[in-house]
Amino acid sequence: MTRVEPRVSAFQALYAADAVDTEAPETSELGSRARGLTEGTLEHLADLDREIAGAARGWRLERMPAVDRTILRLALYELRHTDTPVGVVISEAVEIAKVHSTARSGGFVN
Repeated sequence: MTRVEPRVSAFQALYAADAVDTEAPETSELGSRARGLTEGTLEHLADLDREIAGAARGWRLERMPAVDRTILRLALYELRHTDTPVGVVISEAVEIAKVHSTARSGGFVN
């Protein structure tokens, strides 16, 4: 398993939960790292959303594309609550945005 795979799995679970507006996505199929990222992000969701909304210029959280919003939540959780180096978190978040969102999302997430 590559280092990005747990993040992508967590992103997919979080995005699915956001799409159906549930706070309890299915995590039993996820590996332990992906499950930890998913559950941790959801546990701190209100704080993460407040911080993202406070930093976003010209964007309300609910107007952000759902994919980008999910990537930002996951990355911010990882920055605030894990010991993963900042550069790794940002780089991986940008790469996930480039693959799973629009051509401009990599720059937006960065």
